Amino acid sequence: MMNIIKWLFGILVLVVLAVVVLVWSLPNEYNVSRSVVINAPAAKIYPMIAITKEWKNWSVWNQRDPAMLMTYSGPASGVGAEWRWESKSQGNGSMKFLDVVQDQKIVYELSFEGMGKPSSGKLLLTPEGNGTKVTWTMHGNADGNLKMRLFGAVMDKMVGPDFEAGLANLKRNAEHK
Repeated sequence: MMNIIKWLFGILVLVVLAVVVLVWSLPNEYNVSRSVVINAPAAKIYPMIAITKEWKNWSVWNQRDPAMLMTYSGPASGVGAEWRWESKSQGNGSMKFLDVVQDQKIVYELSFEGMGKPSSGKLLLTPEGNGTKVTWTMHGNADGNLKMRLFGAVMDKMVGPDFEAGLANLKRNAEHK
């Protein structure tokens, strides 16, 4: 009986070591990027992404939890504009605008409680044909955090569809206002 317990313990140790090695072998960085062409000028789209309170009109996270508690600080738009949210279904976090160029880009920092180092994101608006191409990207670094390495490995599959849905909402709102 003791040999069986030793054997099972040995297998358990090997499995745990294999999982740790696998997780450590995952990339330390993650990237998500999605784009859409909106049949509207950048000047019409920009306020929808530059004014913090406008995000609730197109972001899927706000739509999933209409009871999400939002608090805003800093300017309504531009560098330093920030909001925080509390949500039972979407988690708690914050977003702060770090760099903006009117009608061209918004660079932000995104933090979620319990998820370690913040990620950085960007919305770029570039002319395309008679419209505007909006590219939404997010980049993060697990910084050696095992949990974030696991999330990073599937971040594109987790967040990418949310970016797509948000951009589709942004397109619908911009083309129909």
